[in-house]
Amino acid sequence: MNNATILVFKRLWLSIRQYRKHLLVTLLTMLGTALTEIMLPNVFGYLLDHGFKKGEHLALWKIPVAVIGIFVLRGVCTFITSYLMSWVATRMLNNMRASVFAKILSVPIRFYQAESSGRVINTIMFEAQLIVEMFKVSMTTLIRDSLTVAALLGYLFWVNWQLTLVTLVLIPVLAFLVRNVSKRLRKLNQSQLEVNNELTQVIEETTRAHQVIRVFGGQQYEQKRFDGKNEKLRGYSMRTTVAVATTTPLTQILAACAVSVVIVLAVMQAMDNQTTAGDFVKFILAMLMILTPLKHLADLNGPMQRGMAAAESVFAMMDTEAEVDSGKDMPARARGQLEFRHTGFTYPGQESSALRDINLSIQPGETIALVGMSGGGKTSLVNLVPRFYAPDQGDILLDGVSLQDISLRSLREQIAMVSQNVILFDDTVEANIAYGDPEPDPARVAAAVQAAHLGEVVRDLPNGLQTMIGDNGMRLSGGQRQRMAIARAIYKDAPILILDEATSALDSESERAVQQALDELMQGRTTLVIAHRLSTIERASRIAVLVDGQIVEIGSHAELLDAEGVYANLYRLQFAA
Repeated sequence: MNNATILVFKRLWLSIRQYRKHLLVTLLTMLGTALTEIMLPNVFGYLLDHGFKKGEHLALWKIPVAVIGIFVLRGVCTFITSYLMSWVATRMLNNMRASVFAKILSVPIRFYQAESSGRVINTIMFEAQLIVEMFKVSMTTLIRDSLTVAALLGYLFWVNWQLTLVTLVLIPVLAFLVRNVSKRLRKLNQSQLEVNNELTQVIEETTRAHQVIRVFGGQQYEQKRFDGKNEKLRGYSMRTTVAVATTTPLTQILAACAVSVVIVLAVMQAMDNQTTAGDFVKFILAMLMILTPLKHLADLNGPMQRGMAAAESVFAMMDTEAEVDSGKDMPARARGQLEFRHTGFTYPGQESSALRDINLSIQPGETIALVGMSGGGKTSLVNLVPRFYAPDQGDILLDGVSLQDISLRSLREQIAMVSQNVILFDDTVEANIAYGDPEPDPARVAAAVQAAHLGEVVRDLPNGLQTMIGDNGMRLSGGQRQRMAIARAIYKDAPILILDEATSALDSESERAVQQALDELMQGRTTLVIAHRLSTIERASRIAVLVDGQIVEIGSHAELLDAEGVYANLYRLQFAA
């Protein structure tokens, strides 16, 4: 057993030790089940020695009472074992999934750039289930069948120790067999989990991109991708099955050899009057009964290796480093003064800088528009404000305090954000608008609906504000989804606004209406606006032009036009188009 396996078992013990009392009761019922195994051959041996001899009078009622009693006791113990193991396993699964889910809520943004959504879903749903199944099935088999083997071996020694020594040859041979199969199973199961992640990702992407697939005729391509991953997964499953299945015939052959030798030796002992027919029946029955738990223990290798491979993956995700949050809470609502001091930033794994030497002071209530060609650094700049990323150089201050000295929760309470990539939840209109508020204020929700010009839309919905809007708001049009996101920002009433192409999905009429709402919303709030349509930012306090991660121009709309620089050129090109 290597160090990684030992560490996994330690982590699993930490997950289940709170259920020690339940596991102790389960252990006692498993012991009861094991003891019933030695009772049955003893009853039949006693019956053979005393019930089939002339001159002996055996009370007939004892045999059925003993047999029925044994099976009743066995049934009760088995039921309690199964119930308690399921009770512990389901809670263990819930806790494990909750821990992984809590972790993915606190990981840095870069985590989602490295891990696919299919991988995350597969870890929470499938791999966590594999761990619990390993615990539930494997631990039940390991403990109960080990106790059964121990009880039957003790019984065999008591009945006939010479014949028992022959059966012990099975154990080291089986151990050698299992050890050799384990190494291959571990590698196969790890590869199988990786392919399963890839297949989950294909399904998730196909479900999400169904419109693109249909418009661009990608059905055949996606089917080919799916079939390839599916067939690869089938191949690993078959190789795993072959590795596991080889233990069964080998175990049976070994058992047959052992039984044959035992029968020959028993007959020789009987000829010398060293054993009775009843003792022989006791021994053979107990020996045959020991083969089943031994086979279970041999077959245990498969689910154990699958569970161990899954545990490594799940625990690796649980151990992912969370966002660094060493700051303190802000004492009150922020005024909204932002200051960038020689700020520089490079994305992890990239050589070129996304931002270089940014110096920008934004006063409370000021609206700063960020313009420039794609890749200029506009989105990178605004992503530093809620600390999705931390600058590599320089600093960013809010009301004179470094963002690194403000707790993430407190900082993000001061910020509302509307992105061009609208994210909505499969919940009611009200829940989406008041998202993050455990007790939504109906008056504030209604005000946000009106301010975002959603009043008519809500009235036309079958259940008004309580209407479910579907996955990512698919029951709404693009413009309606955009206005929902704006209503969410209005409801939050934060002192800092980040608008990333907030009106990009609106038609001209809706854009004018929502732009009026945004103009009212921006009053008295510090606002960072990213816009490609320059007509939407003409009234901004100042406009900063970013090129290759640097601010090359800054000023009002009129000032930048008079300067005849980059902004003026962009403006002329856009309106000429």
